[in-house]
Amino acid sequence: QVHLVESGGGLVQPGGSLRLSCAASGSISSIYTMGWYRQAPGKQRELVADISDGIITNYADSVKGRFTISIGSAKNTVCLQMNSLKPEDTAVYYCHARISSPGTTNSYWWGQGTQVTVSS
Repeated sequence: QVHLVESGGGLVQPGGSLRLSCAASGSISSIYTMGWYRQAPGKQRELVADISDGIITNYADSVKGRFTISIGSAKNTVCLQMNSLKPEDTAVYYCHARISSPGTTNSYWWGQGTQVTVSS
């Protein structure tokens, strides 16, 4: 069993910044890919950014140049630095991971989500 716990969400004014963190724990052999999705009211869940093998990054066009995903200093942690936030960034942000565990080559896990609200 694997648990993903997010932190760092909150309310911020347009142009402000937030830093999200996701920590994976449990039965983990290795993490292939870890990243963030978001879902705004009435919209589909979409990929925001992810990182594979600790070095390969992928970003949605809407956040390129503003968001940065990176491996955190804590074990099995990924961070999303969000700068120049816009009202359209408002959504529930979900951590997602593809993980190898003992006896399992592929497993997919989701965090419970953290609310990010950008409003004046």
